[in-house]
Amino acid sequence: MSPIDEPTDNGVIIGADGLARPPWAARDPLLREYYDTEWGMPVRGEQPMFERVSLEGFQAGLSWATILRKRPAFREAFHHFDPDAVAAYTEDDVARLLANAGIVRNQAKIRAAITNARATVDLREEGGLDAFVWSFQPETTPHPRTPAEVPTTSPESVALSKALRRKGFRFVGPTTMFALMEAVGVVDTHLVGSHRRGCSGIWQRP
Repeated sequence: MSPIDEPTDNGVIIGADGLARPPWAARDPLLREYYDTEWGMPVRGEQPMFERVSLEGFQAGLSWATILRKRPAFREAFHHFDPDAVAAYTEDDVARLLANAGIVRNQAKIRAAITNARATVDLREEGGLDAFVWSFQPETTPHPRTPAEVPTTSPESVALSKALRRKGFRFVGPTTMFALMEAVGVVDTHLVGSHRRGCSGIWQRP
């Protein structure tokens, strides 16, 4: 590890480009690109939100790097997460997905994605999945200065989890939903010292 990659007192790591990032996004090029361009930016629209919910569900118990590397294969296998297409999947599709080595071949998670697609379609009568998720945006966001200060759940993620379950969704536990809220910009958990803090335009620095 070069001196420039050493964590600073406030928990960020200064990269060779001089930019400060949290440890999880500092070294792996794929995670760094994801952090710098996608993570924490506002996600709007039914299809993008359904994709994020689906991938967060597949991530449960695994690393996000694993899911990110498999994301192109996931998109191809799940018809780019078109809710209508996935909602129409049959047992033949379940078998097809279980035989696809490019994705996470977990039957419970695959079936959950199909179930969640059908629940997403049903939510259109109430304004849609993206509006539903954003309705749980808190009044304030965390201001973590170190990785240890980043929460893993919140009252809002617990409430979102319960609400989605009532709507028929699966693999949407409070921790998974907090990760979703971080990823799509509903909350800002960028470390205060990170160059991406406040990038969503929703929350003011710090």
